Amino acid sequence: MKAKVKSVKKGDIMAMVKFEVTDPAEMVSVLTTESVEAMELKPDDNVQLIIKAIHVLPVKE
Repeated sequence: MKAKVKSVKKGDIMAMVKFEVTDPAEMVSVLTTESVEAMELKPDDNVQLIIKAIHVLPVKE
């Protein structure tokens, strides 16, 4: 997935880098029907995705 670095915040030990995804991308999530109904999700709704992963590793081109 291609991305552009938007900001870099450095601490003493860790740094936070914010990226903007530059390629169109699609993601799929598997949810319970109960969750979909509770959020009243339907096509064309705008949502914010929270991606829970162990690592997001940037590779400089």
